[in-house]
Amino acid sequence: MSKNNIIIVNIKLFDKSLPHPEYKTEGAAAFDLYAREQTVIPSHSIGYVPLNVALQLPEGYWALMAARSSLHKRGVMMANGIGVGDYDYRGDNDEYRAALYNFTSEDVVIEKAERIVQMIILRRDPVQFEEFDKFDDKSRGGFGSTGRK
Repeated sequence: MSKNNIIIVNIKLFDKSLPHPEYKTEGAAAFDLYAREQTVIPSHSIGYVPLNVALQLPEGYWALMAARSSLHKRGVMMANGIGVGDYDYRGDNDEYRAALYNFTSEDVVIEKAERIVQMIILRRDPVQFEEFDKFDDKSRGGFGSTGRK
């Protein structure tokens, strides 16, 4: 599972000519994933970009996918905000995909080998809920309250 605080993740690449996921700097929190094939996303539509990886995460871990900061410059954004890869999404054909929404009036072409999303592997700690009818702590003021004067 872990070697010197490094989590071992089994990976399958569907197209071995594309780069392996890697951290681009020593301090990077996430690694980039690449488009496996060219994908045309029509105007005001959603396209699904295959990301060339299937993963077998260690038990107790999950994957979070977020848009790269430059993605919006292309006129697309992740359709669901973020992507969640569960521990049990781990089969031989369970290739990760990015659901991208084209918010422009033109088609957007995502090229093969283009870096699309970034992924972070996180520990999953289950929670148990305890229900209360009232909390003793003072209310802060509700949603958006820190911006009010």
